[in-house]
Formats: sequence, structure tokens, C-alpha cells
Amino acid sequence: MTHRGHEVRDEPILDPDLAIIDTHHHLFDRPALRYMLDDYLADAYAGHRIVASVFVETQAFARANGPEILRPLGEIEFANGVGAMADSGAYGDCRVCAAIVGHADLRFGDEIGDMLDRASALAPDRFRGVRQITMEHPSDTPFSYMTHRPPNGVLEHSGCRPALRQVAARGLSLDAAVFHHQLPALAALADAFTDLPIVLNHMGMPMLLDLDEDASAAVVGEWSRALRDLARRPNVVCKLGGLGLPFWSFGFDRRPVSASYLELAAAWKPYIETAIEIFGADRCIMESDFPPDRRSCGFVPLWNALKHIVRGSSTDEKAALFHRTAARVYRIDLGTIDSKSRSAPTSGAARVSNQHAS
Repeated sequence: MTHRGHEVRDEPILDPDLAIIDTHHHLFDRPALRYMLDDYLADAYAGHRIVASVFVETQAFARANGPEILRPLGEIEFANGVGAMADSGAYGDCRVCAAIVGHADLRFGDEIGDMLDRASALAPDRFRGVRQITMEHPSDTPFSYMTHRPPNGVLEHSGCRPALRQVAARGLSLDAAVFHHQLPALAALADAFTDLPIVLNHMGMPMLLDLDEDASAAVVGEWSRALRDLARRPNVVCKLGGLGLPFWSFGFDRRPVSASYLELAAAWKPYIETAIEIFGADRCIMESDFPPDRRSCGFVPLWNALKHIVRGSSTDEKAALFHRTAARVYRIDLGTIDSKSRSAPTSGAARVSNQHAS
């Protein structure tokens, strides 16, 4: 059964002609949650103009057998197949999985080079980089919301820098998932690999679970200072999103009724504006982080909230935030992306949408 979480609210679509590259979503089929191509298309065609997406690893569909270092190739192969399906046009004009960020265990060091070459051979038109979740925290609380607890000490592991040399040598990027207190370690890596594009996931989340008001304010201050320092490295860009995750402690995930875009925007605005002020529109990219962010909101209000927060930005800044920078970072060629025409889904995609209409 597909778990839909917070369903789409009946809201008008803000700025419906604005082209969006969704720079962060997942696809998987697990016992507790299924989110596959049909689910993503149901969201992507709910009103916002999602023209392409970036698939990011969750270690789903990893190969069951073979050397551990090569098992992530199964997920990359899967995502490439989804990308080929979307490129056929049979599901409308949204290029799902136009870019792929696959899993890689950085602790393998130089050995990772062969895995990267195999990944590029499996998905030559879509494989763009790697991610290994490296979020660490002394308590178990954050990891109850994750499918698996990441290993500790990856960023400081003896294999990490040799592995990143292999990533950089192939012109690939690193998606970095860390908590706020790990931003200085990420800055050190950015200094060591100035030719490695680093994409900070979810704005380097301040971990605010179970904190009182004073402790939360202290963490947010630490986060903003570390984020400002990280932004001094020109090879780092920042994903704006992940705000539906419980780590931010907004509480929307605990509500029985999903939040409106105005409620989301009011809560998210200080963080989004801080990141844009620090990095600039040309180094920020928007993400849905679906389906994890569905804990707090539907797909329509999520994008409405992001659009509402930056409604005072110029047309050029909005283009940078919602698609132009993402196209550059993930090397997605979208041609005449600013055209307002949008082809209707064919019968296959229409069936997908109808499955979720009830």
C-alpha cells in the first residue's frame, strides 16, 4: 500500500508557469512505505511546473549479492531505468531522474574509483555524483526517523579524502548530508578539494529535536555562523528544503491536519532567507525532499510555500533558485526551459494520476 502521509491541500498554484527542477527526491519500495514513479508523477503533475528531477540515493534497490562496495550500483541502474522511462515522453514532459546521485561508501578510499567508473557506464547520461549520509548525533533520537543509522566518523575516516579525490577526478559532485555541528568538518573538505562541487543537503540542518527555546536559539545561532563560514568556499552550493523533516522541530509532522502554504512559509521563511542571504540566489537550489517531507505537508503547499517566501525576488533570481542553478550544478540540459508550453501526459501518465485522485 502506498503511504501518502499529508495529502495535497486544495490550494491555488502560485506562479504556475515557473519552471522547477526538483533537486532532491527519492524512489523506493519498502514494507512501510512505497514511493515509486507513479507516486512521484502524481505529485509532479498536481499543478506546479516540475520540468525535471534529481534522484538522490537511499540505498534502495542495492544489489543483494556481490562485493559490498559495488552493491549501490543496483540503485543507480534502477534510477537510470526510471529516467529512460520518463525521457520516452509516455509519462508527460517531466524528466524524472534527469540526474542521479548514487550512494557510495567513502570509507573505501581509492577503491571507490572502480565503482564510480561502473556507475558512469551504467548511467552515462544521468550519473552526476555520490552521497553518503554522514549525519551524526550523540543521541538516538534523530535516527528513529531514518531507515538506517549512518556510520559515525565518515568525514574524518582515513578513506574519505582518497575517495573524494576519486570523485573529483571524474568531474562528479558530492551531496553532503550533515547536521549543523558538522558544517566545519565539511568546510575543511571543501578547502581540501576546491575542484569538487559540494551540494549541501537540507541547508545543513540544525538539530532542534527535544530542545527548549533557549537551547534552540543557541543551535540556530551556531548553524547560521557555520553556514556563513561554509559559504566562503565557492565550490559549495546549498539546497533549500528538507524543512518538513522532524529535525527542525516545527511540529507540522505531529498535526492531524496538513499545514497550508502560508503556515509553512511563516515557519520556514527565516531559514530560507538566511541561506539565500548567505549563499546568494546563484548558489541555492530548491528541493522537495519527497517523500520524507510528506511527514509535514503535501507537495503542492510545499512548493507554494517556497514560492511565497521568495515572492519579492526578481524574475532572474527566481529562475536561478528554481531551475537555472540546478541545471548548472547537475548538468541538466533542458533547452527552452522558460517556454510556458507544457505537453499533457499521455494515457499512461493519466492512469498514474487517476490512481491517486480518489
